[in-house]
Amino acid sequence: MMSTTVRRVTVSIAVAAALTGVAACSGSSDGGSDRGSGGDSKGAAKAKTRMSPIAALRSVEASTDKADSAKVESTTTMGTMMSMEANGALGWADGLTGNLTITYTGGTMADQMRQLGTTSMEARYLPDAYYAKMGDKFAEQSGGKHWIKYAYDDLAKLAGGSGAYMKDQMQNTTPNQSVKLLLASGDVKKVGEEKVRGESTTHYSGTVEVADLADKSSNLSAEQLADLKRQLEQAGVTTETIDIWVNDEDLLVKKAEKGELATGSMSSTAYYSDYGVKVSVQEPAAGDTADFKDLMQTQPAS
Repeated sequence: MMSTTVRRVTVSIAVAAALTGVAACSGSSDGGSDRGSGGDSKGAAKAKTRMSPIAALRSVEASTDKADSAKVESTTTMGTMMSMEANGALGWADGLTGNLTITYTGGTMADQMRQLGTTSMEARYLPDAYYAKMGDKFAEQSGGKHWIKYAYDDLAKLAGGSGAYMKDQMQNTTPNQSVKLLLASGDVKKVGEEKVRGESTTHYSGTVEVADLADKSSNLSAEQLADLKRQLEQAGVTTETIDIWVNDEDLLVKKAEKGELATGSMSSTAYYSDYGVKVSVQEPAAGDTADFKDLMQTQPAS
């Protein structure tokens, strides 16, 4: 029988792993990545310096969208809830797919994971669900199964408007989402030319209203949006600062987001390299996979 601790962690993982995927593939806050692509782009770089920030970002939006995949390194902190690191490769040609290794480095999530004997897990992202590989201690309480399947439809039912938004973002997000958000906000400025891990980049920055962004960047119904906005208000989420660094090929090298939550500061940073890398994801064996929906219906051990 499953303990209350395992059930609580199962729900927390549902949110955390989904947020990690979305953050890594749509916006971030602390760090820098290298792309390493070669080629003489000086002419293009000079032309870009004469562009308005809006025109330049439209070019970045198109170029990154066409790249289809990249290696990703990200760090995320969400108040006292968690801090974590993620490394892997993600693709976005047809929904979010890929593999990430997620390590919880602090917060209540790390404490809960330690109770399951691990602070690290593998996450696999597929078009209709993502899978989290837990440790042996979890398997002992789940019939020997090491993986949890989180169907996006089930997540949408889990948390009202925020669950529906999570599902929408997981199925539609791309690394250029931050670019789209800055374009939608209309508040974007060119900060200047900067080096990121030795690569020449152009730095852009802007501030966005989170609730308005959800309206502009998702396919939620009016009812779902209203529910999401109420949940954002309760969490203390209002505005975010988004910074992006772009190389001479109009591809994202680094993305950073910062904001405030009721539980403290939120920050997320992602670095991108090896655009176009092959991303291959396999669904875990059914016999080694527990379904999140079924786990939630299991009575906890007293």
